[in-house]
Amino acid sequence: MNKDEAGGNWKQFKGKVKEQWGKLTDDDLTIVEGKREQLIGKIQERYGYQKEAAEKEVKEWEGRNKYHW
Repeated sequence: MNKDEAGGNWKQFKGKVKEQWGKLTDDDLTIVEGKREQLIGKIQERYGYQKEAAEKEVKEWEGRNKYHW
């Protein structure tokens, strides 16, 4: 998957991300823009999670939605 495909893929999944983590703002998702580590950081920030908990949630979300970074 090239960078353009990953970016397009992210646009399709933004709605699913907001369903899962409703505290994330549109600005947060613009900053994340498909970058896994940034998503984990924003989840930590908005939900007060430890890094391990945020990583676990993202991993589970990836599996359910078949999203590949």
